[in-house]
Amino acid sequence: MHKVTLIKGDGVGPSIMDEAVKVIDASGTKIEWEEAFAGMSAFEKFETPLPSETMISFDKTRVAFKGPLTTVVGGGFRSINVALRQQYELYANVRPANNWDGIKTRFDNVDIVIVRENTEGLYSGLEHYLTAKKDIAESLAVVTRAGSQRVIEYAFKYARDNQRKKVTVCHKANILKYTQGLFLDVARETATKYLDIQFDEKIVDAACMHMVMKPEQFDVVVTTNMFGDILSDLTAGLVGGLGLIPGANIGDNAALFEAVHGSAPDIAGKNLANPTAVIMAGVMMLNHLGEFDAAKRIDTAIKKVVKEGKYVTPDLNPDSKYGTKEMGDAIVGAMV
Repeated sequence: MHKVTLIKGDGVGPSIMDEAVKVIDASGTKIEWEEAFAGMSAFEKFETPLPSETMISFDKTRVAFKGPLTTVVGGGFRSINVALRQQYELYANVRPANNWDGIKTRFDNVDIVIVRENTEGLYSGLEHYLTAKKDIAESLAVVTRAGSQRVIEYAFKYARDNQRKKVTVCHKANILKYTQGLFLDVARETATKYLDIQFDEKIVDAACMHMVMKPEQFDVVVTTNMFGDILSDLTAGLVGGLGLIPGANIGDNAALFEAVHGSAPDIAGKNLANPTAVIMAGVMMLNHLGEFDAAKRIDTAIKKVVKEGKYVTPDLNPDSKYGTKEMGDAIVGAMV
C-alpha cells in the first residue's frame, strides 16, 4: 500500500484529478490517498495558499499528486509550485513530449524529454527594487556547482536508464559567462563520465529555432530553470499542447507529479477539461513507485482512447459530444 498526498487544486483541478484517481484505482494499484489543499482553495479554507497540514502530509508521504493551482495575487507565496520545489529540493523537473496517434501536428517524429533545473536560477526569488520610487528593479540568478551537478547527473542517468541516446545542454554561456558558464562547465565535465551517451550543447535561442525546424535531433535536454520553463512549453506545442503533457518534480527524498497547465477557471465544473496530462503524470508517479505494470496498462489505455478520438474532450476532437468524466470512464474501460 502506497501513501500519496493528493492535492486536487483549483479551477478544473478537482474534476481532472477525480478522473485520474479513478483511473489509477482501476489499475489495481493500492494507494491510500491523503487529501490536502494548496492554492486558492486552500486560501479560502485556511487563509493561506499552502497550509501547514499540506506540508505535514507531504513530509510523511514524500509523494504528492497535484492538480493545477491558482497563485494568490497580492499575498502569500509568489508561486506555490516554486515554494514546494524549493522546500523539498525537487531539483529535477521532467517534462516528456512525444507525438500522439490521433493528434495532428506539424511533426510526426517528436520524442523529447526536458530536464529542467528546478530550484535555482532566476526563479530563486532574489529580487528587489533599487530605488525608493520603485522604477528600477533587479533580479539575481543563482547557479551553484552542486545544484548544476545534481540535475545534470539526473539527466544523464535518465538517458541511460531509459535507453536514450543523447543529452543536449541548452545554455546562454556566450553572454552570461559566469552563471550559464558554470552550468555548461559542469555539463561538459559530467559528460565525460557517460561516454555511452552522446553529448551535445546548444545556445538556447538557437535551440528554440532548431526545435521548431528539426525536432528529431533532440532527445534529452537539460537546462537551467527559466530556459527549461520556456523550452518545455515549446515542446508541448510541438505535440498538441499542455493538455497532453505531464510533469514530474524529482528530489532525492521526495517527488511531486502534476498537470503542468493552468487551472482554467472559465471552464471549471463544465465537464470540458482534458484529463490526459494529469493521468499521464499519474503514469509517471506509478513508475516512480515501482508499479510498472499498472503504469503500462494506463499508458496503453489512454493512448488507445486518444487515437480512437471518440470519448475525448472537445479540445482533442471538436466534434466530440463527451467530456472529462466520459473520457475517464473510457480509459478505465480500455484497460486490460
